[in-house]
Amino acid sequence: MISEGQQGERLTGIFQDVAIQVDDYDDRWPVLADAACRELTDALPGIFTVIEHIGSTAVPGLAAKAIIDLMAAVPTLGTMAAQEGMLASLGYQRYETGMPNRLFYFRNRGSRRTHHLHVVTIDTWPSRNERVLRDYLRSHPKEAARYAERKRQLLSADVDADSYTRAKTAVIQELTDRARTERGLPLSPVWEE
Repeated sequence: MISEGQQGERLTGIFQDVAIQVDDYDDRWPVLADAACRELTDALPGIFTVIEHIGSTAVPGLAAKAIIDLMAAVPTLGTMAAQEGMLASLGYQRYETGMPNRLFYFRNRGSRRTHHLHVVTIDTWPSRNERVLRDYLRSHPKEAARYAERKRQLLSADVDADSYTRAKTAVIQELTDRARTERGLPLSPVWEE
């Protein structure tokens, strides 16, 4: 069993070598996400049931770390684990986050982090917090602006990656609770489902 502290260390550990920088929204982000989705589905035909752009870069107008987050669904996580050689050939490296029912991969270009790939099972797809929050922020621009402001406040305080991630959790939880309520879904912690 992984304690919350251990899980937090693993989650924030993926950013140890990544400078936290929040950029204004970039119209290229959806284009980059579409290209990454096509690349993955072309390299692994028939593996993904669905793959989508998630995270802050998927919300028009939202300031974000310039890392493209993707979420893909598969029938079982074993399906994906058997394809890790192909993912590695595309530059995706697996990172053990301690999050249950999820495989996590990241891709760097040189020394810069460019992509995250979250692989989950299709039975959990409709209620995944990342997808629910993304859709909520897309339809509630004032909430997206408030979230962007919180990110910028944290960076102006010159926090490290761990503190930045933890400090965002309260506002992310609040927004996700609103999004889930709006959809009639039960509340679920964002730290991990």
